[in-house]
Amino acid sequence: MLGYYATTAISSLRRSKALAALMVLVIGLGIGASMTMITIFHVLSGDPLPGRSDQLYAPVIDPRPLARDHNEPAEPDGNFTWPDAMNLLHARRADRQAVMAGGAVPVRPMQSGELPFYETGRYVTADFFSMFNVPFATGSGWRSEDDESHARIVVLNSELNRKLFGTTPSIGRTVRLKNADFRVVGVLDDWRPQPQFYAQLNGRVFGKTDQFFLPLQTAQDLGLDFNGRFSCWDSGGDARTSDHCVWLQVWVQLDSTAKAQAYRQFLASYWRDQQSHGRMPRPANAQLYGLMDWLTRQHAIPDDLRLQLSLSLGFLAVCMLNVVGLLLATFLRRGGEISVRRALGARRWDIFLQLGVESCVIGLAGGLLGLGIACLGLWSVRQRPDGYAQLAQMDASMLFGTFVLALVASVIAGLLPAWRACRIPPALQLKTQ
Repeated sequence: MLGYYATTAISSLRRSKALAALMVLVIGLGIGASMTMITIFHVLSGDPLPGRSDQLYAPVIDPRPLARDHNEPAEPDGNFTWPDAMNLLHARRADRQAVMAGGAVPVRPMQSGELPFYETGRYVTADFFSMFNVPFATGSGWRSEDDESHARIVVLNSELNRKLFGTTPSIGRTVRLKNADFRVVGVLDDWRPQPQFYAQLNGRVFGKTDQFFLPLQTAQDLGLDFNGRFSCWDSGGDARTSDHCVWLQVWVQLDSTAKAQAYRQFLASYWRDQQSHGRMPRPANAQLYGLMDWLTRQHAIPDDLRLQLSLSLGFLAVCMLNVVGLLLATFLRRGGEISVRRALGARRWDIFLQLGVESCVIGLAGGLLGLGIACLGLWSVRQRPDGYAQLAQMDASMLFGTFVLALVASVIAGLLPAWRACRIPPALQLKTQ
């Protein structure tokens, strides 16, 4: 029966091609615009570390003084002072813990005649690689003993490794960063977490990933350039090792809910202990955020994208209101045909189902057009300079979602016109024929 209704629907649409084409165009425009933004939002709000994210946490404490600057945010930004970060690292109250900061340094190729170039990377402690399940193409990370000895070793991401060494094995070779030589101990297998959840989210969140990783203590010892938020208070200078300058990020891995609760208690206890030594005067309110909660707190998805998503869904709603009007005009114009079917014994439900199938046919056609418009929209996004632009790709779930959205929207739009048409009194229509 549905096949018969589909054939009837196509025949009906052929009799009013201009109106049918207009409805398909309106649905296609609404679906295309909304699916473009839904796809971008879907990509950017995904889990950057599936299978591991529920074990990763960002601790937050507030070492700032009681006196507040009028520009100071009410909540701490989650960065740590050097003493606090080192205390949490050496306390080893988590299954794994890592302290890190971003850096940008000149890379000086060892080949003669090649000019130096800048690359961004990260200064980290040893657990970084195992905690974040970083894939290695060859070699490995380093041990905590290398952190303490300020070892001059480096792990390269695959892109920088290819730029420096091509296809030649690089383990054990030397890389010159700024004015110091580092021995390569590992090469990553093209690791590109999006967003870069472990970094300061006020900086690079999407786009090009870190190209090198080296021990944090080594970077501090050599005074390598740092490229993140560096916030100080009072008048004790701005040395990186100061207890009144925040600039480091701390992440911990906790393999169970009980361990997470115990770590929260440890943070609160640490805060109170620091207060007994004259630090952290604000009321103790230690926080521990899971990875996905941390991304939400830090507004990893740009606010303008949320606004654009809302506008695109509003545009879809306006398009569907227009389709309601067009379908209502189309169905009511066929009042005589519907009345004849009713007089021959068709039930209201049969008429309602037939018109509903016709709405679905229009919706499918609109979905095909909307898919093309969405692909064009995503292509235009990829031409933009934004860091997330290259992530604007439609996957299988979004492809399926396009047609589901088109069908659902067309069915909802067709409910009122179909109900109104099947309520037409047959006697009145037949009398005027």
